[in-house]
Amino acid sequence: MTSPIGSKAELELDVPKEKRPRHIAVIMDGNGRWAQRQSLPRVVGHQQGATTVRSITEECARLQIEQLTLYCLSSENWKRPPDELDFLLHLLQKYLIQERETLLENNVVLKIIGRRDRIPDQIQEEMDRTVNMTAHNSGPCLCLAINYGGRAEIVDAMCRIGEKIQRQQLAPDEINEELVSNHLYTAGMSDPDLLIRTAGEMRISNYLLWQISYAEMWVTEKLWPEFSILDFHTAIREYSNRRRRFGGLETQE
Repeated sequence: MTSPIGSKAELELDVPKEKRPRHIAVIMDGNGRWAQRQSLPRVVGHQQGATTVRSITEECARLQIEQLTLYCLSSENWKRPPDELDFLLHLLQKYLIQERETLLENNVVLKIIGRRDRIPDQIQEEMDRTVNMTAHNSGPCLCLAINYGGRAEIVDAMCRIGEKIQRQQLAPDEINEELVSNHLYTAGMSDPDLLIRTAGEMRISNYLLWQISYAEMWVTEKLWPEFSILDFHTAIREYSNRRRRFGGLETQE
């Protein structure tokens, strides 16, 4: 049940696997604006955005992208109107239930990061059920950032490290980048190689602040509900043509 994306020839990505990003993170922006441009309620944009999530997740599995991390609900999104928030939470619950079969068919492992407070208990139950059902899959990882904030993640990591120091399980001089990474929500995951943002916005929006320190950024004017697999291929293709130096110098031939 993927969306129409063009001919079979268009589906072929002319980028060798070794030049594709291992981990792609996405800031899915523009659902509400897409709906408003169609003279539709904002919630329709969120529904269409969920369809895009499915098609991009399936394409990641097809391309053997190791991980896709999606910014689903930020810690700042609670400022939105209550009716919209209620719909977003309902849509999340519906997604977790309805997409289980698709995740299993595509051998996708589901992980969820973010604070669990403020998430209704029944949705937490569906989150745990879907995560557990896919835990034994061996394919790509789909990571959903829900009630997530990059600063909150770092604060929580510092609290856990501080508790270990207080219990004398850790000495302050043992703190290094690896130790901090191992206390983040994303412990055990690779850092994103490519960060995609839709809707033309040129900001990070408190997303994976620690993890994207060396990620390549790609921004498109396309709104998330209209973001296609061909757009996804364009982002990967541009990534493959960039030279990642990680602060060093290129080797002269």
